[in-house]
Amino acid sequence: MKSVKKIINEPQNAVPEMVDGLVRAYPQYLERIPGSEAMVRSDKDSMIGKVGIVSGGGSGHEPSHAGFVGKGMLSAAVAGQVFTSPTPDQIYAAIKAADHGKGVFLVIKNYSGDVMNFDMAKDMAELDDIKIKSIIVNDDIAVEDSLYTQGRRGVAGTVLMHKLVGAAADQGASLDEIEKLAKAALPHISTIAVALSAATVPEVGKPGFTLADDEIEYGVGIHSEPGYRREKIKSSKKLVSELLAKINQEQHLDPKHQYAVLINGMGATPLMEQYIFSHDLLDQLETQNIKPVFMKVGNYMTSIEMAGISLTVFELADSTWLKYLNYPVETIAW
Repeated sequence: MKSVKKIINEPQNAVPEMVDGLVRAYPQYLERIPGSEAMVRSDKDSMIGKVGIVSGGGSGHEPSHAGFVGKGMLSAAVAGQVFTSPTPDQIYAAIKAADHGKGVFLVIKNYSGDVMNFDMAKDMAELDDIKIKSIIVNDDIAVEDSLYTQGRRGVAGTVLMHKLVGAAADQGASLDEIEKLAKAALPHISTIAVALSAATVPEVGKPGFTLADDEIEYGVGIHSEPGYRREKIKSSKKLVSELLAKINQEQHLDPKHQYAVLINGMGATPLMEQYIFSHDLLDQLETQNIKPVFMKVGNYMTSIEMAGISLTVFELADSTWLKYLNYPVETIAW
């Protein structure tokens, strides 16, 4: 197996050095919580009187999650080791930093480690009389159970959840109202991915799986978990057909409904290819008389240097959801 080239120093220092570089590059958005790999908005005064929104997870998904910390989205984010949940202590530090008297709402991806550690941090916060609620995002429709998950995985659709609840919080929604919003929106968010190559964790030094030069894998997760089928590389149009068919089985796409679409690069996919995929997707949706009312194309929830793409379709069953998606934010990555 060929060696993997990365611009790093010691692999064990990758996350703390990344976090340090991030907050020092963008002090207008972020500051580091001392003694942790958690980051909080630097404009703390503007969070007073509002519900705090906290998310996080393993590193390697950049710009998630710190790239979405800022006015209108997350109040704080926690970076675990690569593809590893943050510790309860670090999550708790983020919760305390995000709490300004109105409680804190946690956005958790459905991975066993994340769910367990965020729950422990939630218990710690409640002992401190911090009001806290949460949502476990499980938008990946590819497989029901995976290597690290009971039920469906939480993937790129999590970013749309950040956007919804962040906008609601910024406009003064209560903790109960934010929980109600998250629970209502979640069943309408569906994501599925395809990979051309796997990710390599710096401390492991080899890819999570190996594909031949002419192979792809459908339904992979954001930690190089396996999907549901491996086959020879297909054209962009055929990839769109496969992923859209899976989403259609889930959502029963209807031209009378409104949809938001997120096309997400997995880390090593050039924007050129993402826009070709976008072109083919819009063409195929047009044959069903569907035109998305909101769309984002780019790298939002990556898997280090995985080559691949994910497609998220969000049925906007409530008219306020589109307003939340369009609500102005001040973050690094949105």
